Amino acid sequence: MQTTPLSFTRESLGLNADLIRKYNQPAPRYTSYPTALKFKTVEDRSSRSALLADLEDAQGPLSLYVHVPYCRSLCWFCGCAKIISTDTSLADKYLDYLEMEVRRYAALVREGRKVVQLHFGGGSPNFLSPKQIKRLSAILHGSFEFDEAAEVSVELDPRTLSEAQVAAFKDLGINRASIGVQDVNRKVQEAIHRIQPTETNAKTISWLREAGINSINVDLIYGLPHQTEESFKATLQEVLSYDADRLAVFSYAHVPWSKPAQKILERSPLPDADSKIEILIQTVEKLTGCGYAHVGMDHFAKWEDPLVKAQQAKTLQRNFQGYSLHANVDICAFGMSAISQSQNAFRQNHKDLDTYYRMLDEGNIPLEKGYLLTRDDQIRREVIMRLMCDLELDFEERGLANGIDFAGYFDAELESLKAMEGDGLVCFTDAGITVTPLGRLLIRNVASRFDAYMGSAPKGFSKAI
Repeated sequence: MQTTPLSFTRESLGLNADLIRKYNQPAPRYTSYPTALKFKTVEDRSSRSALLADLEDAQGPLSLYVHVPYCRSLCWFCGCAKIISTDTSLADKYLDYLEMEVRRYAALVREGRKVVQLHFGGGSPNFLSPKQIKRLSAILHGSFEFDEAAEVSVELDPRTLSEAQVAAFKDLGINRASIGVQDVNRKVQEAIHRIQPTETNAKTISWLREAGINSINVDLIYGLPHQTEESFKATLQEVLSYDADRLAVFSYAHVPWSKPAQKILERSPLPDADSKIEILIQTVEKLTGCGYAHVGMDHFAKWEDPLVKAQQAKTLQRNFQGYSLHANVDICAFGMSAISQSQNAFRQNHKDLDTYYRMLDEGNIPLEKGYLLTRDDQIRREVIMRLMCDLELDFEERGLANGIDFAGYFDAELESLKAMEGDGLVCFTDAGITVTPLGRLLIRNVASRFDAYMGSAPKGFSKAI
């Protein structure tokens, strides 16, 4: 087990731009397997019942997710399900229906199942007023029993955050916060329609720490208009001064065919693939040289962070909220577009708000899509998760866990990995395979070798870098 920080450099990675270009192909982020592109429309009551039966039969802890879709302004890069408005009273109606959904879901859950994790995403959860935040807390605590040590986290937009909202979230039980920064360069901010002064970020972090919310994550994006190696180096330098526990440095996914507002970004020069590669290399070098572990798939954390400890112990998980500490939990997700997950099924709510409301008015769980996993799906889901989280696979261990001859079951997949071994992304060992430091940058592509649907899946995945 690695117990001291690894510092990655271009030389230690054996990195060259030609190699990155070779593998810079579309691939899922694997927050689920199969991916959401495989979900099927819920056609009738029987298919809805089949998806919900998996939740009703299950036992064990729960993870809750609440989607707050509202934002006060549109960030042109955004790919999330959101509604733009400055009218906070809209959230009162939304909470009315959310309460209806929560109660309906809770009635399906066996008694005694405690909540060990709760996450608020968006949109912007701090679109809600302190009074609305307090009401949301009452809705959730009125229907579910929470573990005393539950992890409760929230995504925050510093531009519209108030100290009163921070206090309300703290009263709700928030102990981890993620703040969207994206980039501190003014020219970049203007090009993406998100003006966010450094003072705003500093004030947000100060409020959080004064409230006792000390576990802080900062989100950045590379590949935005006007970004260069030099400009992003300055952004990293400033963000390091925030002393965040975790950093998520995402590759911007330009998909204007599904997110039309992104077309606006083309008015300004977007970094080409080679520039993005150089920014990524620079980021890995800088952050790992400053005491952050490269967990993989865009994520960095301080060496003493629980995320890194979980990876070392091989208990790290991955779900729709990214990397997680909690294994063997069912995710109950509420709100427009939210995705729930249980052992054998995925369930996604309607993305259209009016339809979401109508379904609840009709007495239904507002499902639009879902998926029942096959046995092969379950095996591959576990293999892909362990590869994404552990950065290695023990063939005998995985085979025993799934009741299969691993090498025989995945003969074609393992053969396809030999080319990646030749390029330095993975190493075959006596026990299985290990992802190299270089392979961490392209872990999506490595994991996709075990994806049975990559050949038949619709187009729609972003490139790895």
